[in-house]
Amino acid sequence: MRTLIVDDEPLAIERMQILCARIPALQIVGTAADGAAALRLVEALSPQLVLLDMTMPELDGLGVARALVQQDPKPMVIFVTAHDHFAVEAFDCEAVDYVLKPVAQDRLERAVERALARQATLGEVAAASAPVASAPATPAPAPSSWIEEFWVPHRSELVRVAAADIDRIDAERDYVRLHVGQRSYLMLHTIQRLEDRLDPAHFIRLHRSTIVRRSRILGLRHDGLGVWSAELADGTMLRIGRTYLAKAKAMAGR
Repeated sequence: MRTLIVDDEPLAIERMQILCARIPALQIVGTAADGAAALRLVEALSPQLVLLDMTMPELDGLGVARALVQQDPKPMVIFVTAHDHFAVEAFDCEAVDYVLKPVAQDRLERAVERALARQATLGEVAAASAPVASAPATPAPAPSSWIEEFWVPHRSELVRVAAADIDRIDAERDYVRLHVGQRSYLMLHTIQRLEDRLDPAHFIRLHRSTIVRRSRILGLRHDGLGVWSAELADGTMLRIGRTYLAKAKAMAGR
């Protein structure tokens, strides 16, 4: 893949060039030290992949990525940054991966493998949607407006968590905890903002500090004095907040 490296630190660019030289799938076509230069080089060089720093003066990495989404064809983006709290915003920009500095060789190789897999998938979709003489082309389905995956900090890397795998989300001050089976992941995010981005056909907020996957709710129980609880598939009894009771009852057809 034709690859552009973007970072405002010369030593970081040099290190990325060394790491990329060890990956046969990559061909470095240029480097940029700021966001504006990155956009000019994307237009001039047509890279297929951009290794993009997040924090840069003036036009930062998110601004560059948002501009690249409008490109046709648009290059894939892998964010390379020392900051883990931009992950949600990064994947709103359709980033392939989010790699934390200092970048390890094997971690960058996994990110490139994801980019190659996406490139192959996009190629298959393009081939499948090409017009056929005997039949009209079928339009591709519109992308979902709801968030479908999260990349959350875990030890020294970011872990992909599909929204479809999340059982419950609990608020913990300025963070939320994503419960996935027997594991949980802490992510810097507000529960209100997260509720607005989750598909309400699959998730319901039952308390000011809890969102639950609808399919994990086994039943509702009246505890007296107007208090209701939801029984979850793991045996948890979750008290339903008064603000959210009407929505919970509507789910049950009440």
